[in-house]
Amino acid sequence: MSTETVPVTVRILDKEYHVGCHPDEQDELFASARMLDERMREIRRSGRVVGTDRIAVMAALNIAHELVVQRKTESGVEDGTAKRLLMMQERIEAALAARAELDGRNERV
Repeated sequence: MSTETVPVTVRILDKEYHVGCHPDEQDELFASARMLDERMREIRRSGRVVGTDRIAVMAALNIAHELVVQRKTESGVEDGTAKRLLMMQERIEAALAARAELDGRNERV
């Protein structure tokens, strides 16, 4: 990845912002700016929040909340997967032990 940044202009809530960005990260920057712009417009349309600064903070809080919930959900999925894998491993070990015991009995007969 290049350490050079290039100037990129994004438009959020009818205002342009100039941002330094790595060329290989521009698509993500544009997608992020579109998401933020959409969220801020939704909040502004609701009429419950007045002022660009407050709209920006509410949009940021909403997006951050979604990120926290997503991380929590993903963590729970990972914990559940680890538990299922451990249970499967225990079952396999028990089946192998039972098989070894049967093989030992058959050899003695």
